Amino acid sequence: MVSVLSVNVGSPSPRSGKSTPTGIAKVPAPLISVADPGPKRRGPGGAGLSGVEGDFIGSGRHHGGSEQAVYAVSREELDHWSGELGRDLPNGMFGENITTLGLDVDASEYGDVWTVGGAVLRVSAPRVPCSTFAGRMGEKGWVKRFAARGRAGTYLAVVSPGVIRPGDSIRVTKSGSGLLIPALLAAWMGDLSEMQVALAHDDLDDESRGHFTRVLSRRVE
Repeated sequence: MVSVLSVNVGSPSPRSGKSTPTGIAKVPAPLISVADPGPKRRGPGGAGLSGVEGDFIGSGRHHGGSEQAVYAVSREELDHWSGELGRDLPNGMFGENITTLGLDVDASEYGDVWTVGGAVLRVSAPRVPCSTFAGRMGEKGWVKRFAARGRAGTYLAVVSPGVIRPGDSIRVTKSGSGLLIPALLAAWMGDLSEMQVALAHDDLDDESRGHFTRVLSRRVE
């Protein structure tokens, strides 16, 4: 059965060489309550707004907000990297709020709708690896290596708030957009052709549209 294996929440923890904390070290919880956190913005100390109640996000500039409300990664992908790195990767290791089982998260299309427990979520954005993630993993060249695989999980927006627990089933309603989340990741990592493909979708989120448009305009100049 396609289901939720684990739900994970992060608390503030120190970040090497930085004065601001991070919430990437997420640990399993009995349940999570999800809701739309509103537009991406910085709160006290620069913190972001998660769609998961009680979940800490260290950087409101890069993370959080409606289009990055909840982050999901498949257990199968964690298992792949566990084999590659030769060490155990527990649920929540990638900073995900939902660890799935039996679902190819990286086959998600932009706009797919997930009915999970008492909530409805919408596939909204790729996870773009950053230095904080690299620091957590402690692997040389991690950002480049992780991005090159192209299977980074997906962010989800909250369509209808609710509670999600381990064992809840996940029902996916395909959007038919044809815009795969790994293709959006490639665009965010600098692939100009994928940027152009993404921009052809009228419902592309404003942040992605603005970023891709700026990058492509600089290339023309």
